[in-house]
Order: sequence, then structure tokens, then C-alpha cells
Amino acid sequence: MRLPSLVLAAVLLFGTVLAPAAGAAEADCPFQHKPAKAIDASEDLKPGNPAPTPLPVPNPPVGGAQMGTCGIAKPAGASNPPKDVTVSSWLVADMDTGAVLAAHNPHARLRPASLIKTLLALVVVRELDMGKKVVGTQQDADQEGTRVGLGPGGKYTVGLLLKVLLMRSGNDAAHALAMQLGGVDQAVAKMNATAKELGALDTRAATPSGLDAPGMCTSAYDLALIFRAAMKDPRIAEAVATKHVQFPGYADKPGFQVNNDNKLLGVYPGFLGGKTGFTDDARHTYLGGASRGGHRVEVVLMHGEQHPVRMADQGAHLFDYGFGLLGKPPVGQLVEEQVTPAQPNQPGGAQGSGVRATTSPGSASSSSMASVVLPVLIAVVLVAVVGLLLWRRRKPSLVSPSLVTTSPATAVPPPDESEQTRPIG
Repeated sequence: MRLPSLVLAAVLLFGTVLAPAAGAAEADCPFQHKPAKAIDASEDLKPGNPAPTPLPVPNPPVGGAQMGTCGIAKPAGASNPPKDVTVSSWLVADMDTGAVLAAHNPHARLRPASLIKTLLALVVVRELDMGKKVVGTQQDADQEGTRVGLGPGGKYTVGLLLKVLLMRSGNDAAHALAMQLGGVDQAVAKMNATAKELGALDTRAATPSGLDAPGMCTSAYDLALIFRAAMKDPRIAEAVATKHVQFPGYADKPGFQVNNDNKLLGVYPGFLGGKTGFTDDARHTYLGGASRGGHRVEVVLMHGEQHPVRMADQGAHLFDYGFGLLGKPPVGQLVEEQVTPAQPNQPGGAQGSGVRATTSPGSASSSSMASVVLPVLIAVVLVAVVGLLLWRRRKPSLVSPSLVTTSPATAVPPPDESEQTRPIG
């Protein structure tokens, strides 16, 4: 075999192994870059403000090659998902291992509605003291959409506002908490920084509450990442599982009871809590977690309708489907947020939880690719080395042996082991 041919074959084989086509998102996936155009004026730009640039689409897809599909990803031989799950995008995952059990168009970029409050909650527990006193304002009370009942002069704790934020989806509570984080713009910036740390690269918060605004987007995959991270904090886990709580009044208005609006709480066996959402553009959204037989499963549903089957019931059917897939090969992986201990002289968050960093966006799929590429690359190099030695041995000399004189001091030594195993190129 000639050396040039051998090298060319090795390069072609190596290039084929590393080709990203199998991991790329399908070109015709709906909402791959951004959500559909708004149907109302909620995302109209203010004069002089440019339209937000769509977020880059990672390639390979975060979480593995099958996460790039716009169809259904499920284990080979597994039953089909419930037919009455009619949302545009959904995902079912093992909350403990992060294994994605099944999904449909998981990286579709859609509007989250109030599901984004789970991201706000994550920032709140990491940065604010739960016992801090907050005084309500008229601006809190004037927020659009769902409100719990904050009022000017009302006195609340951050911990109580966190509960009603998640239990009743209060936009007034979201605004009050955002102001404690430095204001709406600062809160949104912190939410987006946290999303990036988690590896949620489809996510861009534009409001703390989930009300539609220019550039707002996320995905079922990202919300599964966010909810999984949030549920690791016992304060959030307690909040979403709370059925009702007493809420103080203000001025001459008496206090009242706030009830959790999640229809599966206390109804679906093992339900751990979750979040509901709705806007005209996002349509209905839903996420939640449930436990059965020592395993926890989470579901995310986006851009759905309450008819013919309620969103909560669609979620329940996905829970059943997900629990039935445990033990089968996963179709993807929720990337992990890495936590390193804080340095003694380094200021930490409110809880001193350390400095957070995330593995690279494609780490889950890249690591699996590396496990395939490395053995093949080693084999290619070994073949190339053997071919090189044979080629040198068989190549006829171009110089007469009688004209070549060497001595032990000037003889060229054979290549050492490191040179023989050096990768080509």
C-alpha cells in the first residue's frame, strides 16, 4: 500500500467519524430559531428599539443527537406516546439521573408563559434571604395578568412571595421579587445568566413573570433543565407542593387564603408539584414532577390547548408513559450544572452555595461521541504506522549502498514509541 493512499484513507475515515450531520437539528423543524410571530401587540417594539437577534442554535444539539429531532424520540421498541397529548412540544425525563426518556420536538423555541417563573424562583433562592421583609407597592399591584393580591403598604417575606409566585402564578409577586433583585432589568439579566449556567441555551427571559415581550423564548428541554435544578432546592420543592397558604392583607383589606392552581396536586399519585402557564401567544404550558417506586419523573408540555383534553391530564398521561419507559435506553441527557466550592475569600450567594459553572453545551453528546471516536482514531493511527513501516521496508533504495557509509556515532536511530503513535495531521 502506498503511503499517500493510506494517509488519505485515514483522514477520510477520521473525518467521517467526526461528521456532525447526525447530531444536527433537522432543517425543517418548526420553531428551531424562534417562536411564531405574535398574534397580539405584546411583542411590538418600542420606537428606536431593534428586534432581538435569534439565539444561536447549538450544533450538535444540547443533550444528544436525538434531541435535534422535530418528531418523536423514543427508545427502540417502546410504545407510542399517548395520542391525546397534542401540544407542539414535550419532554419526559428522569429527574434523578437527567436521562431523557422520550420527547417531541424538544428544542423547539416557544414562549414559556408563567413557566419562566421557575427560573425566577431559582435566582431568588440563590440570592435572597427568605426571611427578608418586603413592602408592597402600587406598581406591584398594577401588574398585568394573574395577581395574588399584593397591595401598597402590605408586608410580606421573600419566602411567602416565593410560595405564591409558584402556587398561584402571581405577576405581582414576580414584580416584587424582581425589585428585590435590583429591578426588572437586573432580575431578567440574572435569570438569563442562570439559564446560561444551566446549559439552557434556547432560553431568553424578557420579563420576570412570563408575560410576552420581544425576544422571549425557551424550550421543553430547557424547562426540564431549569425545573430539575429548581427542585433540588427544598424551598422551591416545598413551595410547588403547598396546597394553600395564608396571605396578609393591606390597609383595610383583611388577609385571605391562597390556593395552589395545579390541578394534579393531591390528585395524581406521587405528584410533587409543578407550574402552569398561559398567554395568548404562548398558549397553555405545563410542567411538573411525580414520584413512583423510588423514581422521580418530570414532564414539560408547551404550546397546547385545554381541549379536548386538559393540559393537566395530558401531563398525567405523559407521567404514566414516562414511568413505563424507566429502564429503557434514554434518547438524550439533561446536561449537568457543575458546582464548585466557594473560595474562602470569594463572596458567595445568599446561601454560600459556591460558584456555578456548566459543562459545554454539547457535552452530553460530545462525550458519547468521544467514546466512539477515540478507539477508531487509535485504530486508524496504528494502521497508518504499520503501513508506513511496510512501505519503508519495501521501498527500493535510490542510492547505491556502496556510496553510503555510516558509523555507530552517526547512524540515525529508529523512531521512538512516541513518534510511531503520533496522530496523523
